[in-house]
Amino acid sequence: MRIWCFTCFGEKEEDCTSSTKEMSEGILGNVIDGGGEAAPSAAAAGGGGGNDDMENDESEGFGLGLHSWGGTGAGVVAGGANGDGGGGLSDGGNGDLENEGFFEVVNWRHFDQLEKDSCKKGIKEVNLQLGLSDEPSSSSALFSAALDRENCDRDSHNKRPKVQSFSLDWGTHFDNEVSYLPLMCKDGSVDYKPDSGGTIDDEGNDSSTSKAEDLEARMDLTDDLLHMVFSFLDDINLCRASRVCRQWRAASSHEDFWRRLNFENRPISPAQFEDMCQRYPNATDVNIYGTPSIHLLVMRAVSSLRNLEKLTLGKGQIAENFFQALPECHMLKTLAISDTALGNGIQEIPIYHDHLHTLEIVKCRVLRVAIRCPQLQKLSLQRSSMPHAVLNCPLLRELNIASCHKLSDAAIRSAATSCPLLESLDMSNCSCVSDDTLREIALTCENLHILNASYCPNISLESVRLPMLTILKLHSCEGITSASMAAIAHSYMLEVLQLDNCSLLTSVSLDLPRLKNISLVHCRKFIDLNLRSSMLSLITVSNCPSLQRINITSNTLKKLVLQKQESLTSLALQCQSLQEVDLTECESLTNSICDVFSDGGGCPLLKSLILDNCESLTKVGFCSSSLVTLSLAGCRAITSLELKCPHLEQVSLDGCDHLEKASFCPVGLRSLNLGICPKLNVLNVEAPQMALLELKGCGVLSEASIKCPLLTSLDASFCSQLKDDCLSATTASCPLIESLVLMSCTSVGLDGLLSLHLLPNLTCLDLSYTFLDNLLPVFESCSHLKVLKLQACKYLADSSLKPLYNEVARALPALYELDLSYGTLSWLAIEELLACCTHLTHVNLSGCVNMHDLDWGFGGNEILEQPRPDGLSDENKQPHRLLQYLDCVGCPNIKKVAIPPTAQCHYLSSLNLSLSTNLKEIDVACCNLRILNLSNCISLETLKLDCPRLTSLSLLSCNIDEEALEAVMSCCSMLETLDVRCCPKIRMSVEQLHAAYPSLKRIY
Repeated sequence: MRIWCFTCFGEKEEDCTSSTKEMSEGILGNVIDGGGEAAPSAAAAGGGGGNDDMENDESEGFGLGLHSWGGTGAGVVAGGANGDGGGGLSDGGNGDLENEGFFEVVNWRHFDQLEKDSCKKGIKEVNLQLGLSDEPSSSSALFSAALDRENCDRDSHNKRPKVQSFSLDWGTHFDNEVSYLPLMCKDGSVDYKPDSGGTIDDEGNDSSTSKAEDLEARMDLTDDLLHMVFSFLDDINLCRASRVCRQWRAASSHEDFWRRLNFENRPISPAQFEDMCQRYPNATDVNIYGTPSIHLLVMRAVSSLRNLEKLTLGKGQIAENFFQALPECHMLKTLAISDTALGNGIQEIPIYHDHLHTLEIVKCRVLRVAIRCPQLQKLSLQRSSMPHAVLNCPLLRELNIASCHKLSDAAIRSAATSCPLLESLDMSNCSCVSDDTLREIALTCENLHILNASYCPNISLESVRLPMLTILKLHSCEGITSASMAAIAHSYMLEVLQLDNCSLLTSVSLDLPRLKNISLVHCRKFIDLNLRSSMLSLITVSNCPSLQRINITSNTLKKLVLQKQESLTSLALQCQSLQEVDLTECESLTNSICDVFSDGGGCPLLKSLILDNCESLTKVGFCSSSLVTLSLAGCRAITSLELKCPHLEQVSLDGCDHLEKASFCPVGLRSLNLGICPKLNVLNVEAPQMALLELKGCGVLSEASIKCPLLTSLDASFCSQLKDDCLSATTASCPLIESLVLMSCTSVGLDGLLSLHLLPNLTCLDLSYTFLDNLLPVFESCSHLKVLKLQACKYLADSSLKPLYNEVARALPALYELDLSYGTLSWLAIEELLACCTHLTHVNLSGCVNMHDLDWGFGGNEILEQPRPDGLSDENKQPHRLLQYLDCVGCPNIKKVAIPPTAQCHYLSSLNLSLSTNLKEIDVACCNLRILNLSNCISLETLKLDCPRLTSLSLLSCNIDEEALEAVMSCCSMLETLDVRCCPKIRMSVEQLHAAYPSLKRIY
């Protein structure tokens, strides 16, 4: 819903007898702008208040005198009747109101005078009643009659304005309409949509039915409420709010909101700035940085704004008379000058002020500056080119002379020693500073807490004593050596120490009780670090290629990162709170590091340890009651690993491809993958919480003791040396195993398989690529087995699977998935299995060279017409099958596949016959078949399908023609995906196929 805010016209005015058009002309007449010149009338540019241009965002209600700061000849617009759609913002080619964010407050008093003049000419007082009804009012006119002078409500200016919602259904367009308020839309445009419902009588009341009165939503906005709401708005939004109505204009221009005048980088003229100073004489904060004529503006600010507390200026030239007038601004507390030339460059600039607290002269050009400010507490001369600075600031506590290259050593000494209460001194990048100057400063400034002497090559601190320092920054100080540490050791209050890029520093040995943070980065010759501090919480050491020894004692250090310390060989820690350690790529660390992080090594609370790519480690052993995470990735030289960490939950051994012996007793691991350790031959695991263990690829593993009572999945693929005794011990200690993979475990025999009876929950067994010739141990031990994989078991006899469909004692009654791919079973055994094991849902016969035609019809070679051992062939009716997925990929002897409805394959949903190169005929009728893959069946000639639910059909490189395809499409109405790539007899393009078969969604 859109809301229009408006106020009633109730000023005590002269007779209002003229027409609305006369009022519009009066408002759009000659208006005096902020520069004192008459602005041209905007009425001629727009033609009236009802055109489309009135919806521009810059339109103005009530004749607000809005200007851009780009020039002094800005026009004034009333009622949004500006023909150029710009709302009368003449900026002289310098942006619009939205970009500048300021309005010309000078014209408010001109508007008030204009309003009185217009009423003398005759302005109708209009009371807009805006209803909430969704239907347009039956009234055909917005304005009924002009109010006489006697009926004017002279007290209405004391009434509170109303905010009313209205219907968006409008009646006819009014040519002579004058809109007093613009509607600010969400997109920033201005809507003028007058209410077409209800006429207005002489008393100012709506003459329509009382329905609109009942639906009217009123909200009184008092001045106090508006003041509170506007206190949350910034300058730009205050300007936008002022365009709503007269009350909002007055509320938004309250001096409480304009204590801070920010004209930074704005092209404000001296006249405009003078008018702002006159309108808001109580402003306390003025920013004129980057404005033109900055000297004139700052002189006006100093002379006009007696309550000024903060002044910011820059980018220009300030004459000496500004500093002479500065003492007259008694309330000034903060003065910031930057990027400015002070004076004419040949004389001294005096800065005298009795109440100034903060002074910033940054990047300024001046020959000499003399500062006498008895109350000054913070002074910054950073990056200013001045050879001399005289200070008379007895209360100064913070001094910044960083990058003042022209200041001599004597000038710095004189400036700093003249401030006995100095607490913070930044002299970074002052290359001429010497130890003598620091010594004088230390003797004079006894309260100095913060010192930044970075990039000062001539200091060594060897004879300097600064006992009260808390922060010391010595970045890139070439004179700092190991002898300097003796002087720093006297700073017993020191908390932060920065020694980055001190190229001559070789060792640091400090015992500072309050030290919290130390940084040593890019110290090329640094060898030895010895720290003792009870409050040390952060150590930053990196890119110190010569560092060999570290000894740290701290009660509060929680995290230690020492990455890429290639020469580090010795590490001693006494850190009672240390929890995380990262020693990545510390290539010289030896096996002795294990004692540091074990129980009794000085880190009792250690939880995370990273030793990635520490290539000198060979035998690793940790005994820690607190360690939770351990990473040894990339430690290629490790051959032995022993972990006694009962709370260890995660371990990474990626790249430990030379590991031969591993012991995890005990650990809290829930899963463990040792498949990336191909040389592992001895394994001992004791993990009460472990559920998943992967030994895939441990080809030489011969001894394994696995005691994991909660283990549910064990993958021992390709563990060719794993014997029956190991398997028997594992099944005895891990009774909850559900999935067991023994692929290519060629040493496992019948005794090992008999031990599977100890696994009552075993449901998945993989014996692929083994030398088994008898499955009786499996049938007897695994009564609950659901998945059996016998891929490439070439020694299985045809009779080995008969227990699966023996009616007398059927084995594995819960079995539903059987994988016989790449086996050597005869076709007769396969036919018996498919005919009798009707409870199987997943069957994989891919690569079976003895697989022949799959014909489940009533042809002459049916297996179902031959005598069966179970007596199922006497009936003409086929048995009910549960088969869902059948894979016969790469069976070269299959020539025909026939699955008629009488085969009872009601559940078959996926049939894969790809790469069956001799397949010629397909006749399938399955009501639930959804996926059929005939890719690379290059001999296929006949394709008959009656599969109403088929959704995917792949005919890649098949030899069928378009007629056969059309027959298939007619019987498979739900087909969505079709692959006919490389089909030589199908010449239709993808576009033609889409046009012929619109039901297809994907065609390849």
